[in-house]
Amino acid sequence: MIRTLLAAGAVLVATPALADTLIYNVDGVTIDEEGEVKRFTSLVFDDDGIITHVLERGEDRPDGIEFAMDGEGQVMLPGLIDAHVHVMDIGFAALTLDLSDTNSLEEALAKVAEFAEANPGRPWILGRGWNQEKWGLGRFPTAAELDAIVSDRPVWLERADNHANWANSVAMEQAGITAETQDPEGGRIIRDTDGNPTGVFIDNASSLVGSFVPAPRPEDRDAAFAMAQQRLLQNGITAVADMGTPVVDWMTFRRSADRGDLRIRIMAYANSPEAMELIGGPGPTPWLYEDRLRLNGIKLYVDGALGSRGATLKEPYSDEPNTRGIPITSPAQLRNRMSRAALDNFQTAVHAIGDAANEDVLLAIEELSTSYKGDRRWRIEHAQIVDVDDLKRFGQHGTIASMQPLHQTSDMFMAEARLGEDRLGGAYAWRSILEVGGRLAFGSDAPVEPADVFAGIAVAISRTDENGRPFGGWRAQEAVSREQALAGFTSNAAYAGFADGRFGRLVVGERADFIFVDRDPMLASPSDIRETEVREVYLAGERVFAR
Repeated sequence: MIRTLLAAGAVLVATPALADTLIYNVDGVTIDEEGEVKRFTSLVFDDDGIITHVLERGEDRPDGIEFAMDGEGQVMLPGLIDAHVHVMDIGFAALTLDLSDTNSLEEALAKVAEFAEANPGRPWILGRGWNQEKWGLGRFPTAAELDAIVSDRPVWLERADNHANWANSVAMEQAGITAETQDPEGGRIIRDTDGNPTGVFIDNASSLVGSFVPAPRPEDRDAAFAMAQQRLLQNGITAVADMGTPVVDWMTFRRSADRGDLRIRIMAYANSPEAMELIGGPGPTPWLYEDRLRLNGIKLYVDGALGSRGATLKEPYSDEPNTRGIPITSPAQLRNRMSRAALDNFQTAVHAIGDAANEDVLLAIEELSTSYKGDRRWRIEHAQIVDVDDLKRFGQHGTIASMQPLHQTSDMFMAEARLGEDRLGGAYAWRSILEVGGRLAFGSDAPVEPADVFAGIAVAISRTDENGRPFGGWRAQEAVSREQALAGFTSNAAYAGFADGRFGRLVVGERADFIFVDRDPMLASPSDIRETEVREVYLAGERVFAR
């Protein structure tokens, strides 16, 4: 093992094989088996990066210590785990046009124009992050508005939620989109009153144009992955669940690992049954590269997103009464695909946002659990809007709610408009899911939201945004404790990805993945937690990031 620790500590003796390393004088925080906070002052790990001792105040150092490092009283936390990201999208978002910080259509168009002028050689202008709700636009943007800025080459911009895309006329022309183009199953083309496409494509309709975008080269993918790793590590994230992994992304991860550059742990979920079988074959892969990469199973979709009105609801949208959303997978298709995965012990992670979608997945889990016994760890991704009567089902069959706290503050006012106050009883219902015996794994859905765990913890315990709104918290009864929030981003996120016992907690027998931060999230206010600075990040005892 490369002893990067020695840069910060003193060598006691020359380096032997299989030497133990002690880090002392730390304000250590981890989660125990009961989900409670456990504090410690020293940590020992061996040359394989496996923890051998966790010492509390007053305990004697074990024998055989060959290296020691003074933690200088810093707060040490387990390496953070984001239970739902799109790794390669994080990297590509950093390398293309980012509209996530725009607050109006005019501001977004100005950024598009600036990017196009600065990149005259790019055959397509690609980007993501626009949000017409954040802009207060009251409608979707149009191709005509993009045409006024860029008319000489195609523009293709993904919405913040990854469930809609915005094209200019050149992009639609290259894809052959006309008024005669039919909406695909599970998708919708936004049209004017005469039936002409206006430039926005929702869910499966996005592929009508997206399939014409030139595919990234392997070197582009490698650059994007390197950027994604850096973004995650600088935020203290040492492990992620990658949702919707195609074969090309899996091979990108493996190329990085083969070069010795894989510095995060990835729990992958294939984007299709075909990719699942190509990567895993007869079942989930073994843990590869010293617990750094594994294919767990498959990511499935039932509906779209609330912002684009693709989430499927039991009753019509309050602000658009002629629709209940866009089903992406039928009940029969869902059960067939879940059954196919479970047959070979692949784990299923199912995207469900609306109350109709969540009910369908919960019922499917109930039905399939009679045929597929054992430790399945069925996952529902997002679980944003749940019928109050369905909440109890999360306490059954080991169902895991994989949720993203930052979605609550981004969506809260939009959710009120989409649903009306009377239908929010099961909205972003973290505490209710825990109270019925469900298990929470927390993530960010990056790049939909920033991969910022400390902002996620602040929201989870306060239900308020970065400006402290609304006062007292939005549906504050659904806030969770600090211990539950930290567990959601560490031990529970590991459990959700079948990584428990390998990493996620700073306990004997697990990997020495840890971070040093400048404050204790168990003691700081929500606003202060948001300001947490990650100083150093270690993976299996090796330093992989220093600020």
